[in-house]
Amino acid sequence: MNGQFSLERIASDNTTSARAGRITTAHGSIDTPAFMPVGTQGSVKALTQEMLERAGASIILGNTYHLYLRPGHATINRLGGLHRFISWERPILTDSGGFQVFSLTSLRKMSEEGVEFQSHIDGASHFISPEKSMEIQAALGSDIVMAFDECTPFPATRDEALASLELTQRWARRSKQKLSELHNDPTAASNAGITIVNQTQALFGINQGSTFLDLREQSLEGLIEIGFDGYAIGGLSVGEEKGAMFEVVSHVAPRMPEDRPRYLMGVGTPEDIVEAVALGVDMFDCVMPTRNARNGQLFTSRGKLNIKNSRYRDDPQPLDDVCLCEVCRRYSRAYIRHLYMSGEILGSVLTSIHNISFYLDTMRVIRQSIELGTFSEFRDSFLSGLARGQD
Repeated sequence: MNGQFSLERIASDNTTSARAGRITTAHGSIDTPAFMPVGTQGSVKALTQEMLERAGASIILGNTYHLYLRPGHATINRLGGLHRFISWERPILTDSGGFQVFSLTSLRKMSEEGVEFQSHIDGASHFISPEKSMEIQAALGSDIVMAFDECTPFPATRDEALASLELTQRWARRSKQKLSELHNDPTAASNAGITIVNQTQALFGINQGSTFLDLREQSLEGLIEIGFDGYAIGGLSVGEEKGAMFEVVSHVAPRMPEDRPRYLMGVGTPEDIVEAVALGVDMFDCVMPTRNARNGQLFTSRGKLNIKNSRYRDDPQPLDDVCLCEVCRRYSRAYIRHLYMSGEILGSVLTSIHNISFYLDTMRVIRQSIELGTFSEFRDSFLSGLARGQD
């Protein structure tokens, strides 16, 4: 690992593969298992940075594709990097832009060199390669950089999945080489028109291979041979059955280097996260807490609560009677339902605060249970509570 990025192992569960640790970066530490709120365009929707800090977020995620298109990585770089631009002093992870580019489907053309695509904003033509992705992320100055990859579509044939992971492997090697050049050769950064604002960026490789376990293993072996500061499992939660997702995670996670962070990308529900922690995963991200909040769906210790339901019109209770977030300490279900039904912006703010707080508090209790040696009991109790439902 680079000089200011490290993973410290703090505790392990005796009956599962769950583990608690601490990642150190130039912008502070991240206690793991950790959930990263998604700040796609430099903003976690409906929440201020102060709200995120009060909720306990130690790291947020920024989106390379969106920030490249608007306001532009060069603009952010001139203003001192993403941390300074959005006024966030804690760690930031940026994805590579691969998932967004490949989700454009008809608006993109892929080659060995990279991907040509049309902007979803104005239709302008752009090209992102592994080298360009590294330039953008170096300009942003995030603490954790993701290698440029092809997110394998689902379903995919074995041949398609193999070709995809082999391309991802070649792009991973190019990503590592380019990021190293940018950090170690002032001319490389100058030629890219950027200033290096964070010399201690860590680079994560992304495991692909669809639901084919031997291909997942082949992908991981190749990434380990290249060598990365952390390893992510990508290409899941894209339409496959839940059982298939966990089959992949249970096969890949134990094979990842123990001294490196393990990151499951784009997952997921509270249940998914708890089960993945049991399989040894350290890091998670998902848009679900804030997206569901804006649609009136709340996560609680008794499962999902749809605030638009008429049964909550006269309900004086908090969203979750065991939640200690600032929303549950002050506001009633009836009031939040009124805000939602009236289309008031405050409704999205309050529901987003609660959902993010619920996720982050769940991670805190998970870490605590691992350190106390009671993770299995916590998992059973937590999942049982979710299954009980609101009634």
